[in-house]
Amino acid sequence: MKFLPNYVFIEPGAENYELGKKLIREFEAFGIPINKLKSFNRLDEVKKSPNEFYAFSKRSLVIGIKKSMKLECCKPSADYQFSLVTGCPGSCEYCYLQTNQSFKPFIRIYVNIDEILENVDKYINMAKPKITTFEIASASDPIAVEHITGSVKKTIEFFSSKEFGRLRLVTKYSNIDNLLNINHNNHTKIRFSINSKFIIKNFEHNTDTIEDRIKASSLIYNAGYPLGFIIAPIMYYENWEEEYDKLFKTLKDKIPNTDLSPLSFELIQYRFTAKAKNVILQRFPNTKLNMEEENRIKKWGPYGIYKYIYPKDISEKLKSGITNMIYKYFPNSNIEYFT
Repeated sequence: MKFLPNYVFIEPGAENYELGKKLIREFEAFGIPINKLKSFNRLDEVKKSPNEFYAFSKRSLVIGIKKSMKLECCKPSADYQFSLVTGCPGSCEYCYLQTNQSFKPFIRIYVNIDEILENVDKYINMAKPKITTFEIASASDPIAVEHITGSVKKTIEFFSSKEFGRLRLVTKYSNIDNLLNINHNNHTKIRFSINSKFIIKNFEHNTDTIEDRIKASSLIYNAGYPLGFIIAPIMYYENWEEEYDKLFKTLKDKIPNTDLSPLSFELIQYRFTAKAKNVILQRFPNTKLNMEEENRIKKWGPYGIYKYIYPKDISEKLKSGITNMIYKYFPNSNIEYFT
């Protein structure tokens, strides 16, 4: 699946960067009008109902400039996170971006990539001789627009020469062709977000199929990248064990030999906040997500907000079940965490 926007907006000054010029040429060639913005903040003045505005945002792309260069912590995935893109063309009902970017869910591409990477280099140098890890997919899925930007390729090549820097990213998309024949120097770990067919079919709208994701992951593995998988969110539902077992069997069939470079897995249970529930029910009134607070327990989150998580007995059942399946098919793999 290759995203192409219906609407394009450009922030002041973005046209002066090489990537900005490239994007303007390409969208004009597609016949997509480019609307000049006075500022990103003016986009919420579009007169539409909340649901119409959400749909409009998901079909829109903003060419912008990254202003703030302060990097935030990104545990447990990495030491820091930075963005080449914010927002995502996918509409995963459970995604935390539904609330994190609830007022402006646009796809926003940053064109000042050289400045972004120069800033990253400062963080790498400050921590020497410690190796510093960076995540680029915490506020977006940059692979979803890589066929438009080429920014991930450039970033991987940047990290390939950094003795003390490592890159991580995760995706639900398969637009990885331009990453297969470049020098990554084993400094970039690519993970694919995979899940059962029930979850992808019902909750992961406008994303690539599980078949396409697994095929892309096999290509990435054969290109020598460190490869991992994120299973998120893990959900407890009827037939969950059977469906997840099928998932791992399919993965094993496509990547049969992992002896030379073991896979890693990150396991995240489904959880939600009261705010997320309200936004999700507004945007997806017919959702099949189970958000019954009375069947959950409260957990205090890192940002001062309660999350509703599975009770301990269900959580332990999910943990042991998924863990056993992973080690059945990939006995030499590494489970980085379960949360």
